[in-house]
Amino acid sequence: MQLKKRTPCVGICSTTYGDLVCRGCKRFAHEIVQWNGYDEAQQDAVRERLQRLRDEVLEQVLLCNDPAALQTAVTDAGLSDLPPLEQQYQLLRFMVRREQPLASAGLASAGLTSAGSASAGPANADQQQSAPEHSAEAQAHGAPGQDPQQLDTLALMQRLDAEIYQRAKAHYERNFKVPA
Repeated sequence: MQLKKRTPCVGICSTTYGDLVCRGCKRFAHEIVQWNGYDEAQQDAVRERLQRLRDEVLEQVLLCNDPAALQTAVTDAGLSDLPPLEQQYQLLRFMVRREQPLASAGLASAGLTSAGSASAGPANADQQQSAPEHSAEAQAHGAPGQDPQQLDTLALMQRLDAEIYQRAKAHYERNFKVPA
């Protein structure tokens, strides 16, 4: 018996409230409505677009300061069998749930410029970069009495999510929106 691939839905659908791009899964409203009518190739095309978008943003917001620490964290989290960018994304999710700072996995946050491009390179072991252990933005989101470094992973995931949403929305407006 072959299992069916899951929907990209994360259970936070904002299209119900009028958004043309879902803030949860980043699919377009028409894709959500028509999802069950899509054949496997159409569903895979949507999944691939969402993954490419996520990977593109991830490469721009995440730096690797210590490839050995990153590999150890990936192994400890049981993510070694995944492709590198999927490892990094799933590791971030794992770290958020455990309130672990980026530095504990040899990672750091790269700043996006106002144009949306990163100020430094990706978190690949081949391209080791130096960056502060935690960003000023993460400090700004900190609650009183909490170590800002503990919040940097959550702040990075929030930045990643917001940037993916903005890019998905721009893609929709460029390719699907009908002028009024």
